[in-house]
Amino acid sequence: MAVRGNAFIKTGPAGALDMFEAEVEGLRELALASAIRVPAVIDCGIGDGKAFIALERLHFEPATRAAETMLGRQLATLHRHTEKRHGWHRDNTIGPTPQHNPWTKDWIGFFRNQRLCFQLDLAAQQGYSGELQTLGLSLADRLPEFFQDYRPKPSLCHGDLWSGNWGVVGGVPVIFDPAVYYGDRESDIAMTMLFGGFGRAFYRAYEESWPMAEGHERRLKLYQLYHVLNHLNLFGSGYLDQAMKLLRDLA
Repeated sequence: MAVRGNAFIKTGPAGALDMFEAEVEGLRELALASAIRVPAVIDCGIGDGKAFIALERLHFEPATRAAETMLGRQLATLHRHTEKRHGWHRDNTIGPTPQHNPWTKDWIGFFRNQRLCFQLDLAAQQGYSGELQTLGLSLADRLPEFFQDYRPKPSLCHGDLWSGNWGVVGGVPVIFDPAVYYGDRESDIAMTMLFGGFGRAFYRAYEESWPMAEGHERRLKLYQLYHVLNHLNLFGSGYLDQAMKLLRDLA
């Protein structure tokens, strides 16, 4: 990564171009919703044998309660931007991990196949078997239990909304590094809670703008499991205990 003039530039091997192009499309999808500011895209392509993405250079400032309140309201507005099906028109990545987004009418099937079981399969390939797989596959079979009286709308989601992927510029929230798709809005809220960094003002403003549905507490753990499994697959066994705790809580 580098800063050149008014551009912030990320680079990677030429094979990373598809990942960068997906990020560009994700930022543009978020921008079209006119809900939360995103960095402007300057360019994306191959230069000097490397893939790159050049974004508007932003000077971040400390988050304030007012900014968190604004972000909560704006995120609710973003989530009201919906599609007819879950997924997206292209695949992208969650970090460097592939994230498949085929258009799917059934949210439970989408989450089971493209999120939970995909990460469980990756974990099995890396040697994480035994109870992790037993509990994980049992959970996959029981997913309808979590959605008996809840049918999530296909909301536009940032997809990776942790504290490192938002900032404040001129008092206004900015979100970046998305893993965009249309899905259950609760998945974005779950990610904000996983590693901390969002204050009460954010959650209060979101809840006032669009209250969470009954039963969301258990579903939040379900969606956090996806990200914890991804961290397990990316960074190793330091995340195994956290994954197992979530699986047992969900059993």
